[in-house]
Amino acid sequence: MSYYVVDTNVAIVANRKSEQASTDCTLSCINKIKEFNNNQHILVLDNLWLIISEYQNKLSQTGQPGIGDAFLKWVLTNQANPNRCQTVKITKTSIDSFEEFPQDREDLEKFDRSDRKFVAVALAHPHKPTILNAVDSDWKIFELPLKEIGINLEFLCPELYANS
Repeated sequence: MSYYVVDTNVAIVANRKSEQASTDCTLSCINKIKEFNNNQHILVLDNLWLIISEYQNKLSQTGQPGIGDAFLKWVLTNQANPNRCQTVKITKTSIDSFEEFPQDREDLEKFDRSDRKFVAVALAHPHKPTILNAVDSDWKIFELPLKEIGINLEFLCPELYANS
């Protein structure tokens, strides 16, 4: 069983709501989300509901009309089921800063503050889950320093970063 933290942009792309996403990119996101529905992976979330809240701000809780919306409904249905979702404790130190996010790394100072919760969650979980990304370039820009602190990334739309 694989453990993942899923950036919100994956579900947005699966909903066909991203202009920069190619057809292949969209299908890749849809297929990965379907793997969660088929119990192939465990989703890792935070105890403060920051990730779920972000999902709720960008997706429809009814599960309609897109695959990303269905993912949110799946998350809300399964968030307390440890066979499908696991929750880790993270500690906020300020609005978008967390005890679990390395503060001593100059090479991560400019990392997107709104994405730090995903890193904090991955670092707090004992299995160090992979973070899924579709179209957010920040993950690619900071891939090396993130890898150095133990963060693994999976790029569902690698064609966007072919020249980086």
